[in-house]
Amino acid sequence: MPKITVKKRHVIRKSQISELLERLTDEIGASADLFRSDRIERVETDAPVGIYLIDKKPLLMGAEDWAFPTLRGLVEHPIPERRVVVDSGAVRFVANGADAMRPGIVSISADIRAGHPVQVVEERHGKPLAVGIALFDAADMERQEKGKSVKSIHYVGDDLWNLEV
Repeated sequence: MPKITVKKRHVIRKSQISELLERLTDEIGASADLFRSDRIERVETDAPVGIYLIDKKPLLMGAEDWAFPTLRGLVEHPIPERRVVVDSGAVRFVANGADAMRPGIVSISADIRAGHPVQVVEERHGKPLAVGIALFDAADMERQEKGKSVKSIHYVGDDLWNLEV
């Protein structure tokens, strides 16, 4: 993700909060309750995804048809849904923004859908390393033997991770 410049920020209306939480529930189910708040701010930036602040921290991001926790959100509120687990050999690359490749993936949760966000976590401690867009459904990803499986859009140390608002 290129350098993010914050243009402005504003508190979103209750109707917008419920719509955002509805999109989040579509992605991560009941875990969306971890991100419930009466005050959510939308940060207008030049980033390709929308950024939402909960308690002044960038915990959610979203596009037109989905919402998903940022890495900070996943660290503060770990969720079991939409997980792609990579082996220790892939950790260094994924944490630096590389896409998750099939040989390095050790497990895939069954709720993954192509074109939707997933969290990429490391196998030893289950810590999130990146958020990416799945290129295949879970079943197709399981059958895949090599090649890209997840396109990275946000990783540890990128501008969204370092965003101070």
